[in-house]
Amino acid sequence: MEGFMEWIMKVNEFVNDLVWGWPLLLLIFGTGIFLTIYIHFVTFTKFGYIIKETFFKMFKKDQVGEGEVTAFQAVSTALAATVGTGNIAGVGTAIAIGGPGAVFWMWVAAMFGMATKYGEVVLSIKYREKTEDGRFVGGPMYYLSKGANMKWLAVIFAVFGTLATFGIGNMVQSNSVADSLNVTFGINPLITGVVLAILVALVILGGIKSIGKVTEIIVPFMAAVYIIGGVSIVLLNIRLIPEAFRVIFHDAFTGSSAAGGFVGSSIVLSIRYGVARGIFTNEAGLGSAPIAHAAATTDHPVRQGLWGVFEVFADTIVLCTITALVIVMTGAWDTGLDGAPLTTAAFEEGLPYGGYVVTFGLIFFAFSTLLGWSYYGERCMEYLFGPKSIIIYRLVYLPLIVIGSVGGLRVVWALADTLNGLMALPNLIGLLILSPVIAKSTKDFFGKGGIYEREQKQVE
Repeated sequence: MEGFMEWIMKVNEFVNDLVWGWPLLLLIFGTGIFLTIYIHFVTFTKFGYIIKETFFKMFKKDQVGEGEVTAFQAVSTALAATVGTGNIAGVGTAIAIGGPGAVFWMWVAAMFGMATKYGEVVLSIKYREKTEDGRFVGGPMYYLSKGANMKWLAVIFAVFGTLATFGIGNMVQSNSVADSLNVTFGINPLITGVVLAILVALVILGGIKSIGKVTEIIVPFMAAVYIIGGVSIVLLNIRLIPEAFRVIFHDAFTGSSAAGGFVGSSIVLSIRYGVARGIFTNEAGLGSAPIAHAAATTDHPVRQGLWGVFEVFADTIVLCTITALVIVMTGAWDTGLDGAPLTTAAFEEGLPYGGYVVTFGLIFFAFSTLLGWSYYGERCMEYLFGPKSIIIYRLVYLPLIVIGSVGGLRVVWALADTLNGLMALPNLIGLLILSPVIAKSTKDFFGKGGIYEREQKQVE
């Protein structure tokens, strides 16, 4: 049995290197560039309008159209799953291996990733379905089967999606919380796991409406605390901002020489880890977030698609940049640390009790991810086996939170990371095949005589 597990891990390691290697990164990156051009750069040219329609209408309840939850509750659920340990540990890993220049490539990936996420959400709304009990379901499974007529790819995505939730959306998160609380406060990981499982159960048993109500409070709150902590460090070291940006831009095109505990990095590593961690944190192209967006109340697919753009911007350009600036400005990046410990060391260097800000961030980011990914898994499971299978999924999902907290089933973690990447393949195929549909919806909204033009005339 031990030999078989070793063989499984070797095979998984080989597949993982392929999945998270250059081929997939280039495919995701290339899809983002292609869609950005194909929709005539609206994610850039209409960015002011996008922020006005999202950030400045965050808590608006009186929305037109059909749906289960408000647009913001839908994006909060998506952000709950997206804004996770990647924003803290992922950025730390990117800089630790790729050097400060990786931050620049993370920004580039996000700029084009905005179009990818926009396209995913547009298709999710366009091809969503209303169930017999009045729920709205959608995501890559539905636009692959209904739009691209590729039912087999839809099934593959749903299988990968269901299994991936147990690792990346579950055990990895509970372990991060348990480890952080154990190191900071000496709390037993098993106790953390049990409490987490109970709290998650209380929320997810109410479905998307319950998850939406919780995440629309948690997400802005946790983001605000983390942003205030990070921005405070940046402002306290404001004289170092020009130098931090100089190092980031310089190293993006020259690589980083060895310094302190840092072993040095090439341009290739800088690009790879910047793009990979950028994609990992905002999930543009993976096909997960559209599952949550499908339940949103909206009058047009593009209207909700704007929230997809905002999601990538908030996650990578705002939160990841704050983490990155703190790491670079405090000089912690060349200490030889990696991941969450690197970010923690940087915050402690820059602010009294700064380590508590990171601990707080890890706890809330991970808890919200547990909620968001549980919903993704349920929808994938429902697509494969029908509504009655949801209860079975929950009976597996909740105990795994406890198992993950004590560090169990590391094999599942490794497999789930690979499956998480494999989710992207069918999704990207669907995006490319249905790109004319995305372009047509965009033209319908932003083109001559479209909704955008009519709204501008009303303002005038």
